[in-house]
Amino acid sequence: MLIGGLHKLTLIDFPEKVSAVVFTQGCNFDCSFCHNVLMKKGSPEEPQGFLIGQISEEEFFSFLAERVGLLDGVCISGGEPTLHQDLPEFIRKIKELGFSVKLDTNGTNPKMLRELISQNLVDYVAMDIKAPLNEGAYAKATNKKIDQLLPRVKESIEILLKGEVDYEFRTTTDKKVLAPEEILEIVKSIHSAKRYYLQNVVRREELSAEVEPYKAEELKNLAQVISQMSIPCEVRNI
Repeated sequence: MLIGGLHKLTLIDFPEKVSAVVFTQGCNFDCSFCHNVLMKKGSPEEPQGFLIGQISEEEFFSFLAERVGLLDGVCISGGEPTLHQDLPEFIRKIKELGFSVKLDTNGTNPKMLRELISQNLVDYVAMDIKAPLNEGAYAKATNKKIDQLLPRVKESIEILLKGEVDYEFRTTTDKKVLAPEEILEIVKSIHSAKRYYLQNVVRREELSAEVEPYKAEELKNLAQVISQMSIPCEVRNI
């Protein structure tokens, strides 16, 4: 596993769990608003609270062994974790230590997602939906040619909607990328979802482009509208 970073303690990334977050290196998207932009290709920078750089599996599992009984779970984020073919074995080692596992994914590897669920390797999945499910909108949001990846995103949505594992869908809200009506269009594609989060984009120096966060009231009003559409919706980062 190519590990790019480790957040040793979080109370907010894994619902109802005290956890650590491990970041895998590399992503097949290039979103301008990416919260974990340092994990796309790697960086020698070391933001406070993180260990950034090449962390060996040995170092990571040594850290986890010392946290048995202190942490409840591990959130695997990225980058895009499902790009790594050794992800199932990596998770299996985490679970052997007694930790619950949450996976953050962009949904472009439904085959891997299905495997992890069928083998009971994940306890919670958070899937990012970047834009309405059409090629133009998704290409704009991800800065990638999306024709082959978009069907996989749709398949991953359907896998999660079956409810075989606990999950959430979420969308990062950047006014330069998504208009309110486009967010509502996303909601229509996940009409029976268990929960949905709007995550306001955060301005960061390392972002590749200027972003425009929504105002708090704008997102709260959107969340209220979405909740009235029968999908529980909450707002983060306001």
